[in-house]
Amino acid sequence: MTKTTLLGTAALVLLGFGGIASAADPIRIGVVTPLSGTYAPIGQQVRWGLELATKEVNAAGGILGRQVELLFEDEEANPAVATQKAEKLFQVNKVDFLTGTVNSGSTLAVGQLAERNGRLIATTVSFSDAITTDKCSPNVFRVNARAGQQSAALAEWLAKDKPKAKVYYLGPDYEMGRSTVAAFKQAAEKTGAQSTGEVFAPLGSKDYSQYFGQLRAARPSVLYTSTAGNDTVRLLTQMSEYGLLRNLTIVGASGTVTAQNIGAIGKAADGFVTGVGYSAELATPENKAFVAAFRKAYDTAPDLYGADSYGLIGFFKAAVEKAGSTDTDPLRKAMEGLSWSTPQGTKTMRAGDHQAIQDMYAVRIAADGGGNRFDVVGTVPGDAAIGPDQCTRF
Repeated sequence: MTKTTLLGTAALVLLGFGGIASAADPIRIGVVTPLSGTYAPIGQQVRWGLELATKEVNAAGGILGRQVELLFEDEEANPAVATQKAEKLFQVNKVDFLTGTVNSGSTLAVGQLAERNGRLIATTVSFSDAITTDKCSPNVFRVNARAGQQSAALAEWLAKDKPKAKVYYLGPDYEMGRSTVAAFKQAAEKTGAQSTGEVFAPLGSKDYSQYFGQLRAARPSVLYTSTAGNDTVRLLTQMSEYGLLRNLTIVGASGTVTAQNIGAIGKAADGFVTGVGYSAELATPENKAFVAAFRKAYDTAPDLYGADSYGLIGFFKAAVEKAGSTDTDPLRKAMEGLSWSTPQGTKTMRAGDHQAIQDMYAVRIAADGGGNRFDVVGTVPGDAAIGPDQCTRF
């Protein structure tokens, strides 16, 4: 055979017969998440959770014999930046799937982009109910708990621990902040709580003292907040400095106080209660193994973002293996109704709105200086917490 023939035969083997080259190509997952700015601590947990799960999957042979590759872009918790970075991942990097968005506005914007590109995305962080209710998309999935699920667990605890509480609300002034406040207010009022007022602060606020006069005037017994990341650090430390934490119970959304920002908050986080889909204190064999692996890899405990991001890879792997493909239509069908194992336990992806069903917990933080704990003080079964399917777009 001539040299030319040999080269031609090799090319046919690689590109033609049996699709050997395409089968060997990695499965690419784009990750658009905040790696800088106020929500960088959340993005860090997202990254760690995805990387740990991907490392384990690849070590076990990958997905359908293909390795998984993660491609990261910094969304800066900004919807305009997120769509720009997602477009690059879809069009230039040709990712098979996309995840990572934290800002709920980013998830909604990137979801529209995914529809135009004929690709699927999943959020492991965003709380806004709109993502899987009135603004749902056939190309968007959510593996984490939405605001309504969190609120169900927290409102049940509040009704038992502080019946008919007077509640004041302080949230960040964007989609997630307003959605979480609305969801908890509705759930709390159904159980007898009284709303005394609300205020919304710009994302990245440096000075929360300007709102303290309104808070004092409302005379609440409970403050609900859905700030996150460094915003929570500033809010709670400033409230402590102004003496507002005395005789006031602080409750809030899942991401308000986490393993990533609790060190900077310190004693001001003690007693904070949240409705959440995960705690590192869950005493199951699966969670204990996950926490041990996470601590070994990153020298810190996972929070809900790390756990849900870790679980996403299991969801994606199970769906691709069920579909036998990463193509959008068969993959979407495989994801709908899928049950899979996570550190929190078994989750099921509801087919009608692409919202994961999972057990929810009320968690109280013990910040005692000798080690922070996220103690489970209440549980609501997944079917009771999720509420009705309100998606009508598909």
